[in-house]
Amino acid sequence: MRNFDFTPLYRSAIGFDRMANLLDNLSRAEQNQPSYPPYNIELTGEDKYRITMAVAGFDQSELTIEVNQNNLTVSANKVADEQQRTYLHQGIAARSFERRFQLADHVQVKTANYENGLLHIDLQRVIPESMKPRTIPIGAQPTEKLSVVPANENAA
Repeated sequence: MRNFDFTPLYRSAIGFDRMANLLDNLSRAEQNQPSYPPYNIELTGEDKYRITMAVAGFDQSELTIEVNQNNLTVSANKVADEQQRTYLHQGIAARSFERRFQLADHVQVKTANYENGLLHIDLQRVIPESMKPRTIPIGAQPTEKLSVVPANENAA
């Protein structure tokens, strides 16, 4: 049982419907995701990540990486082998695939490298200056004094 009901969240929280929809979509997408090709997600530094996918058997020209809003899609279209082969055992999968990753807000794809049958995609969370914490200085005296009128003088 991997289905979650977010209806109580909709009833009691205002403004969190986007988050609930995201969680709902992620749980559905994860159930439909194939397990091929295998991949790792690692933390390489503060706000830096790397996705490594095992794509042995694919040429760099057969791989496509696309970012659309907060979705990262890695796909490969394997060109059909014109030579007929007779395998006694075929353990190396070389079929076309499409793998999707949901990126958090402000996560950007920085680089992608292909070496030794591994595709490395480096990501970094870049927080805008307006969203970074800032220190507000406390002033000793206000620059402009306000005139205060006592409440009993207004009645006269």
